[in-house]
Amino acid sequence: MSALTRNEAQLRAQLLDVHHYAVTLDLTGDDDTFDSTTVIRFSARTAGDTFLELKPDQLRSAALDGHPLDPATLDGSRLPLTGLTEGPHELHLDTRMRYSRTGEGLHRFTDPADGQTYVYSQMFMDDVQRVFPAFDQPDLKAVFEFTVTAPAHWTVLANGITTRTGDRDTDGAGIWRSAPTPVISTYLAAVAAGPWHSVTTEHAGLPFGIHCRRSLAPHMDADADEILSITKDCFDRYAQKFTEPYPFDSYDQAFVPEFNAGAMENPGLVTFRDEFIYRSAVTDTERQTRAMVIAHEMAHMWFGDLVTLAWFDDIWLNESFAEYMGYQTLTEATRFTDTWTDFGVSRKAWGYDADQRPSTHPVAPDPDDVPDTASALLNFDGISYAKGASALRQLVAWLGEKDFLAGINTHFARHKFANASLADFVDSLAAHTDRDVHAWAEIWLRTTGIDTLTPRIEESSDGAPGWTLTVDRHGSRPHHIAVGVYDHDPADAGRLELRELLHLDVPSGEVVSESGPRPALLVLNDGDLSYAKVRLDETSVETVLRGLSRIPEPLTRAVVWNSLRDMVRDGELDPRDYLATAEAHLPEEHDLAIVEGVLTFARTQIATRYVAPADRTAALATINAIGRALLRRTEDGSDPGLRLTAVRALIDSATQPETVAAWLADDSVPGGPELDPELRWRILARLAVLGAVGETEIDAALAADPSATGEEGAARCRAALPTEHAKAAAWDRLFHDDSLSNYLVSATAQGFWQPEQADLVQEYVERFYPEAVALAARRGPAIGEAIGRWAFPAYAVDEANLQAGHACLAGPDILPLLRRKLVDQLDDLARALRVRQG
Repeated sequence: MSALTRNEAQLRAQLLDVHHYAVTLDLTGDDDTFDSTTVIRFSARTAGDTFLELKPDQLRSAALDGHPLDPATLDGSRLPLTGLTEGPHELHLDTRMRYSRTGEGLHRFTDPADGQTYVYSQMFMDDVQRVFPAFDQPDLKAVFEFTVTAPAHWTVLANGITTRTGDRDTDGAGIWRSAPTPVISTYLAAVAAGPWHSVTTEHAGLPFGIHCRRSLAPHMDADADEILSITKDCFDRYAQKFTEPYPFDSYDQAFVPEFNAGAMENPGLVTFRDEFIYRSAVTDTERQTRAMVIAHEMAHMWFGDLVTLAWFDDIWLNESFAEYMGYQTLTEATRFTDTWTDFGVSRKAWGYDADQRPSTHPVAPDPDDVPDTASALLNFDGISYAKGASALRQLVAWLGEKDFLAGINTHFARHKFANASLADFVDSLAAHTDRDVHAWAEIWLRTTGIDTLTPRIEESSDGAPGWTLTVDRHGSRPHHIAVGVYDHDPADAGRLELRELLHLDVPSGEVVSESGPRPALLVLNDGDLSYAKVRLDETSVETVLRGLSRIPEPLTRAVVWNSLRDMVRDGELDPRDYLATAEAHLPEEHDLAIVEGVLTFARTQIATRYVAPADRTAALATINAIGRALLRRTEDGSDPGLRLTAVRALIDSATQPETVAAWLADDSVPGGPELDPELRWRILARLAVLGAVGETEIDAALAADPSATGEEGAARCRAALPTEHAKAAAWDRLFHDDSLSNYLVSATAQGFWQPEQADLVQEYVERFYPEAVALAARRGPAIGEAIGRWAFPAYAVDEANLQAGHACLAGPDILPLLRRKLVDQLDDLARALRVRQG
């Protein structure tokens, strides 16, 4: 099935105006298919030919203006519409569609906890075609109305307010109708149906609701006040920031099973992965992440839904803005006032890493570089989200928030309920400032790569106290940054205190002259307002290795930790020195986001990839020592989030089974928490890797937790067992069982590769590439992405793996999304090999 090209979309947009979709779905049939009937009203500006898209199990009938169309003319996903005359037209299409098990189209899920079934749509890019026929491109906006027939005990949600208007005489099935939407793009239409557990309220004159599976009801109820409070606070803050009012008739948030993304910004019906309904204890950083996603998706109601990109080269107009606004608004409106530290230490690294791979692209790529929808799908990455948000943060620092918001509001006023491009946005900004925002956009948004900023400090040559600073830039972008100048606290030599904060424009040729002694620590980009790698001078490196945890502000510490991380990845800092620094300073760190971010990098990259296999046990021992130190610090229960982080680190770094096996037997951690489902499955997975449990223990754990999360945990554990039979069975499920859902594919893949089992799984490394290509071709982008992400043999840091991967890339017919994942994985693998080789 051919992807829609930008040229085809432009020609169709010149020909058509689409007015209205009336979509009728019957969800009462069998477990595999549903009936979908659609009436589309549209107009042709001139006489001509075009097509619409659909991916039916069966096209029963189609008629244009009452004249039948031959279903046999359906060519792949395109139904030709020839001989259109100028003026209004009406299409009627009757189809049978197939439910998805991969999170694409209309996904169907039966909850193993209680047998209840749920369906929800994910229409993004071209997946609306799996649910109903459409002129499927973002700049053909229309009004949408749904009529849905569903089992009698179900509730139906949609973009507009839904009402149960009657029951079907034959079986009592409910008939639900949604209020018409304002004009929106096809990829934003949404429906979700099932026996939802709901909590509803009203705010700002609108109905608000949160919804989840019934089996998760107690867990959602426990957090309902927090979720709704965050929602209302962000809604009110956006109402203050934006002059355009919220443009839809309600605000529902549905937490749905087996969702591929974090969330989706469907107008009036935002869908979230239901892992955000916490069954087990979580840290406050994880709660902050959920709150950020709520704020991010709400920002999309304006950035993306009210004003929509004209084509997917401008996906940053959706995602970069929602990312920036999500973090900034959360900081301004809720109890989570330190969100930029988490962004800096974890989210921003996603952008830095993506921008150093061969697949990097500008935040706003040239339209010719996004020629079709298949290529557009590749750009939902750390550049469009994290780098774009970082660029906007720098723009605000340079332009000023007042002018930035004025430009945004002009943009909304000019393009509401329509489409816009980068040029439109920059023009809106330019209307409110004398600064050259066009030049800024060209250099920041149209280029790739990361600048590196390095300080040069020279002490006074005449013996008098004083020093000069010059900032060298390797790169091409201008940066408006703060520079933190720190001294040792005379009352506490281990503590650092801020002497002054300098503000610099780089490059400027400016040499900053300062009186007084050379600082103990100098931090470029203090406050993290720009997007650049920063280096430390030699004196600062020595200070950091001794006193990183004594830097006053967490955001400054995050900048420094990122600098150390970059130095490891660039081969400038021995990974073992990074671990030693973590061991010295994390036990004294009070910012949980920093602790979690540093431990994650230490475990998933350093211990797994950057140190030689012979050094892995020592690396895990260091992480284990950090976990023990953190647990001792939290024995009084004063910091449950830090305590939980410590326990997770201890489980994940265990090299011998006895201690964690005793925790599982006792159902608690001495000096720590009682075990909950997440910790039990985490321990069991580690014990499976170490060969300390088998199928019997896994079966018993699943019987005790027969939930969807339990099924995923069991799949992960079974794949992790260190036996030839277990590996062969897991491999067969991954690559040959096409009934396996997207989440069970991911869970099985996560368990399969374990560094401790290198010899056992060596034969599968070369097999991965051809079988991944075949699987992605058969099951599509979502499974291709999951296999490329989770089933890649990342632990095998050697030339043989690299050669096998590059040989695969040289072959034809690789699904674009899988090809992109393999390019990125192989580049990361090559980097890890360079780090190992020194």
